[in-house]
Amino acid sequence: MQKIIKIALIVIGLVAAVLWYFLPSGELAETNPAEAAKNSAMNFMFAITYLLLGIAVMVALVYTLKNLFSTPDSLKKTLFSLLGFALVVIISYFMSSGTDLDPKFLTDMNATESTVKNIGTGIYTFLILAAIAVVLMIVPSVKKLIGK
Repeated sequence: MQKIIKIALIVIGLVAAVLWYFLPSGELAETNPAEAAKNSAMNFMFAITYLLLGIAVMVALVYTLKNLFSTPDSLKKTLFSLLGFALVVIISYFMSSGTDLDPKFLTDMNATESTVKNIGTGIYTFLILAAIAVVLMIVPSVKKLIGK
């Protein structure tokens, strides 16, 4: 299996090197970016990039899920973490009023009240998680200082 992966990576690397040679010059990209974007070599390189990124994401997900379900203790910890995060999001949603912004902003940006409520939810979620992270960094340090 390792040999097949190495051969595939070498082939992809060679194809990418050949495509790199056929990329548009810097002058074309500066003078006419729309024409440079239509270059088939560039489009194929983007396709290779998306393919490799997709493969990397799938492999990471498969091995993560495999390791997660192999030990019940780690699955239990993950479920508690997800439930905690969901609780923070729910609290943030109820903290956000949906009228936090100036009404002028709503008309200029075509934003509805629900959009503003979702933005507020995200901001409150970030602030709560940041506060939790700071507390989790400070408490052990204080315990060490007091304990010595």
